[in-house]
Amino acid sequence: MTWRKAARIVGGTVLTLLGLLWTLQGADLVRIRPILCVAECQPVTGGSPVWLAIGVVAVVAGLWVLGVLRRRRVKPKR
Repeated sequence: MTWRKAARIVGGTVLTLLGLLWTLQGADLVRIRPILCVAECQPVTGGSPVWLAIGVVAVVAGLWVLGVLRRRRVKPKR
């Protein structure tokens, strides 16, 4: 396995998992309190359509990086 393939697998997996988390948070199915705050942080209550959309785009991009959404043409055997 080359380093490029390993980086693609790691990057695609991280992007897909983060996208899934953002999608679930945007749909208000998962609620996580802020961990590190600089100012007065308040947890977001309710879903967020913006984070839902960002999460879906991140999941699709992560799956594309992993190669799941690519079409590979198979050359016919003669």
